[in-house]
Amino acid sequence: MSQSNKILDYVGSTPLVELSHVSVNADVRIFAKLEGYNPTGSIKDRVAKYLVASAEVAGHIRPGDTLVEASTGNTGLALALVGKQKGYKVKIVLPSLATPGVADMLLTYGVEVVWCEPDVGMKGAIQLAERLGREPGCFNTRQFESQYNCLAHYETTGLEIVQSLSRVDMLIAGIGTGGTLMGVGKRLREYNPDVRIIGVEPKMGEQLQGLRNLQEGYVPPLLDLDKLSGRFLVDSETAFASSKELLEAEGIFAGVSSGAVLHCAQRLAKRLDTGNIVVVFADAGWKYLQSGPWKEEMESRMVNPDDTAWW
Repeated sequence: MSQSNKILDYVGSTPLVELSHVSVNADVRIFAKLEGYNPTGSIKDRVAKYLVASAEVAGHIRPGDTLVEASTGNTGLALALVGKQKGYKVKIVLPSLATPGVADMLLTYGVEVVWCEPDVGMKGAIQLAERLGREPGCFNTRQFESQYNCLAHYETTGLEIVQSLSRVDMLIAGIGTGGTLMGVGKRLREYNPDVRIIGVEPKMGEQLQGLRNLQEGYVPPLLDLDKLSGRFLVDSETAFASSKELLEAEGIFAGVSSGAVLHCAQRLAKRLDTGNIVVVFADAGWKYLQSGPWKEEMESRMVNPDDTAWW
């Protein structure tokens, strides 16, 4: 039997684990898809792999070309990995709301980072990526509108879930590009037409890495709101508290957006009599140690080296 030995072959097939220590209803089981186990630490590895492969098949790109995308971090890192493996340069348009440290990680990968003006937000970053993608030798992968984003989750993330769990009564994931909710939701509804699909977004004016409040002016083209069973708003403080609870109770270090998703799952589990809830934890928590609450948490625990006994 031949054995896979290229890093892109290890995208996907992430663990689906039960969260027994943060359960709030003995008759409702919560399972988490741990996307932080992908090579660059996020679910976007799946998407980047599909976006680039589809462009290759269509003849839109060839080695040496530049992949262009608007991203707050995860898709940029994922494209950087794919680019390294396949011989493409990568240019990422980064909005000013990106988490501290993201640009450093992208630059470490050799990515060209283009910053947006502070007042244009993600919508402005997408528009700038569109313009840059029309330059000679450049190709805009368009994660916010490409159906290959949804297809990646339909063919991989969703399929992995139904292969691991006999029944899913509710899916909960963050609202970013909409690809996860639409792709996984489509697959799950083939097995259970009554499955509820819940999107999680930050409250108006709040920031949660990778998620967006739809009332702030940009609804991703991929997101069909009619296919959602509901939307759940979470503030950043609650999201961080839940991600910290997840780490302390389960030993799972996921991103703060995963805390928002967990909080939603716990609230909705209390309303159910029985069933299985699947939550998607989009990325790993190590990416955010230099940002806001985690940075403050670490600094509060720092020990003066002069007061430490070294053995």
